[in-house]
Amino acid sequence: MPQLTAIVTGASEGLGKSFAIELARRNYNLVLISLPGSGLPQLASYLRKNFNIRVDEIETDLTNAESYPGIFNHLGLKSITAHMLINNAGLGNWSWFEDKGTAFYKKQIELNVITPVLLTRLFLEQANTDTTSYILNVGSLGGLFVVPKKQVYGATKSFIRYFTKCLQLELSGSKVRISLLSPGGINTKPELLVMNNRLKGLSKATIMEAEDVARIAIDGLLKGKKEIIPGLMNRFLVVLNGLLPAFAKEAIIRSRLKLILKS
Repeated sequence: MPQLTAIVTGASEGLGKSFAIELARRNYNLVLISLPGSGLPQLASYLRKNFNIRVDEIETDLTNAESYPGIFNHLGLKSITAHMLINNAGLGNWSWFEDKGTAFYKKQIELNVITPVLLTRLFLEQANTDTTSYILNVGSLGGLFVVPKKQVYGATKSFIRYFTKCLQLELSGSKVRISLLSPGGINTKPELLVMNNRLKGLSKATIMEAEDVARIAIDGLLKGKKEIIPGLMNRFLVVLNGLLPAFAKEAIIRSRLKLILKS
């Protein structure tokens, strides 16, 4: 069986870096994509030395329209067919809507919405129809729950959920498997680790480590799971969300908002 190749966006840190390491452990060749100056060459060198795989690194800004065809032009020139696409790159925030400018929200929407849509379209165009291909779209439980200070971010993840569910229906019967990853909080950066360590009770129980999320996600993707929700507590919250009436959920959100305003 030929060695398979996976594309990982936002690969230089956090969950993207964990995806890259997890796939390298599984003997996948990698095409890693991240911003210039984000440490991508160092990660690529580490993976080559420790896992004896091919690693192509592409430093580009995915909010630039020319970056999308540029990635697949690179693959074509190198005679590489990608068998897996992990749409991980994204921009989050924890702020009141008026605290961020229009440039920030434009970039957030471009990276969280436009990038995965166009990369998915180009990935499908080059996929080998004789071989099973895999797409993992990184969503969030924020796409299901209304969370104060996550207004635009949550909306972009709701888009990813709808987009993925539609594609799953359209691609049924083909050799393309597409999964939605819906994690809760993840310790991906030092500042998030500090913030998450302050949490207590139920909130703290939903937080997971990036390497665990990556492993669970890849397992679920290869098994053909439609939606992957890492963590028992997170799965419980999704079930609870489906059972609670709208007025009860609104009351919980309002009480949560009061706590945020006091902090």
